[in-house]
Amino acid sequence: MPNWPSGQATANILKLSIAKKFGLDAEVRELGTISAFVGLDKGEVDIQPEVWRPNFEDLIKKYVTDKGAVVLSERAVPAWQGLCATPEAAAAGLKTIADLSDPAKTAVLDTDGDGRGEVWIGAPTWLSTGIERVRANSYGYAANLTLVEAEEDVAMAAVDAAVATARPMVFYCYAPHHVFELHKLTRIEEPPHDPAKWKIAPADDPLWVTKSSAATAWDTAHFHIAYGAAFGKKHPDIAKFLEQVDFSPEEVTAMSYALEVERQTPPDYAKKWIDGNAARVDGWAKQ
Repeated sequence: MPNWPSGQATANILKLSIAKKFGLDAEVRELGTISAFVGLDKGEVDIQPEVWRPNFEDLIKKYVTDKGAVVLSERAVPAWQGLCATPEAAAAGLKTIADLSDPAKTAVLDTDGDGRGEVWIGAPTWLSTGIERVRANSYGYAANLTLVEAEEDVAMAAVDAAVATARPMVFYCYAPHHVFELHKLTRIEEPPHDPAKWKIAPADDPLWVTKSSAATAWDTAHFHIAYGAAFGKKHPDIAKFLEQVDFSPEEVTAMSYALEVERQTPPDYAKKWIDGNAARVDGWAKQ
């Protein structure tokens, strides 16, 4: 189970669905994606419910393509990631990636009086957070902005407070996500993704952030369920089930909203979801 809302909800939906349809109990354990892939390789983890691409391409190449130890489901949920501005930040002229390198414009993002604006770039354990740091260095706005790492629930509370008090804020954002349901946000404009400018070093290198460069937008994103190849051979019926799971972006947004806004726990949400989608789960489990 990842440490973001939709991944937490999906992990528990899969756990309860597998128990209901196949009589197999699963332990839900919170792990970062890198640790999860190591566990999948060793047979200590069987399923990871939400693997983002292109974020984890190096892991996918190593464990899926080269070693064949992990399988990615064919189905994927389309996604997006980048930077967002609250209405007040956009009104203050923070609309493009170039605007973030203008100290005169980013001064409105300064909340602690040190003369530098702040931008939340993600949770400390997310690989995307390191990539956002690379992008800030490559584009140049790291020179005049403080890059803040904090857990997502803390950052989303800060977004709520910023909007409520009409304070400008710019932050890392991704979709599907409930924040777009709550607030009228503007996506910071960037030039289209250019593969030639996206040079991300392998994340197992301790210096990967300083060795990388990415003065370009993220590539088109999507995420998949991953499962261990050995697990799939031992339980081909469950592997086929995992290949049939087909959440929509709207459903993923609803998961995020339920956990972060309504404060439902992942297990409680999963039980309600399965009770309300029994025919759907039955369809996934048809062999």
